[in-house]
Amino acid sequence: MVSGRDFLGPYRLIRLVRAGQQTQVWETVKDGETERIAMKLLVRDQIKNKEEIAQLKHEAMVGVPLQHPNIIDIYEFNFEYELPFVAMELFNARNLKQDLREQSDRIAHLVPDIIKQAAEALGYLHLKGWVHCDVKPDNFLVKDDGTLKLIDFSIAQKAKKGLGGLFGGRKIQGTRSYMSPEQIRGRAMDPRSDIYSFGCVMFELLAGRPPYTAVNPNELLTKHLKAAIPSLATMNEAVTPEFTALVQKMMSKERDQRHPDMNTFLKEFHSIRVYRTGMKPVAPAEFEEADEDE
Repeated sequence: MVSGRDFLGPYRLIRLVRAGQQTQVWETVKDGETERIAMKLLVRDQIKNKEEIAQLKHEAMVGVPLQHPNIIDIYEFNFEYELPFVAMELFNARNLKQDLREQSDRIAHLVPDIIKQAAEALGYLHLKGWVHCDVKPDNFLVKDDGTLKLIDFSIAQKAKKGLGGLFGGRKIQGTRSYMSPEQIRGRAMDPRSDIYSFGCVMFELLAGRPPYTAVNPNELLTKHLKAAIPSLATMNEAVTPEFTALVQKMMSKERDQRHPDMNTFLKEFHSIRVYRTGMKPVAPAEFEEADEDE
């Protein structure tokens, strides 16, 4: 437990949900209350890390006003007790990265609805003036029935109008496998940057791997900047040509060639099919038989 105790102030720490190098997420309940919430808190050796504390505070500042069924509810930033934390809705679900690694076949039939919910969540965030800046499978939680929540606003930025210049020495943040060319170059961000990253996520959902891989970080970033956009159809023959073209448009190197906003994307998405034929849920028994064969 945190500091060897079961409590952080009035909060009882029930279960460790996720552990990272800088933060941990715990299932908690406040003394005298019954509703369980999630607590994202700094690990002890980060207690003096001003940048990490600022990111927690920023996540709450961005997230508290957001009210959308596909966005995690964030309640507060708190630094009254031993460690700073963000209190938020407890949403017991796996993230998409886990599903892709461990049970991609089981979620295949949910992909169209997952894309719709994720796009609506991002579209709402953009309407509120924010760019997520870290759109990746890890930041979408999905329950077994397909219900989705967007999480993690720790590096979200206010959307910039116009082409914008460099950030003036600001640290470039994001996840290399999903960063847009303008994000890599440190230029001003707008919703089209998230659209690029979301295109990379959609590619991975259907291909089982990110659009670009490399032996080192610099090579990976260079591919986002200069490499040809891969064809999803060559990775998954069940995908329609129209959907393949949609993903390639989202991943255009020049942002003016992408959809201008998520509403425009959704209109095109709703007019086409993801799969050539309908996908049916895979019964658990089929997975059990497959496991026995291995």
